[in-house]
Amino acid sequence: MTAPDTRDGDPAGGRVERMDDPDFPVLTMSQAAALLGVQAAFLRSLDTAGVLQPHRSPGGHRRYSRHQLTLAARLRGLLDEGHTLASAEVILGLQDELADARADSERLQATVDRLRDRGTRE
Repeated sequence: MTAPDTRDGDPAGGRVERMDDPDFPVLTMSQAAALLGVQAAFLRSLDTAGVLQPHRSPGGHRRYSRHQLTLAARLRGLLDEGHTLASAEVILGLQDELADARADSERLQATVDRLRDRGTRE
């Protein structure tokens, strides 16, 4: 019998912490489909289209991360609104770019405010 990996004193070898990682592929296709309220065929179609590329287990089974489920849910919402898959992909990309730009703007504004406050105190 092999002794368990005890990195940093963790008998699970760090595997438990990975479950908090939104990119760790922990869910099977049936679990992912159930959580999203979709058929497994929907997830397979996203994989076939190259939109969502799940991790594959050593046996070839698809494994999904929480991040991938969020993406699939966003796509499902856009498809339900009548968008094609191609347009839904573009919309998601633009939404993500806008969110990144807004976050950058907020960080820059905070820096400007901090520098302005420092300048008025001197």
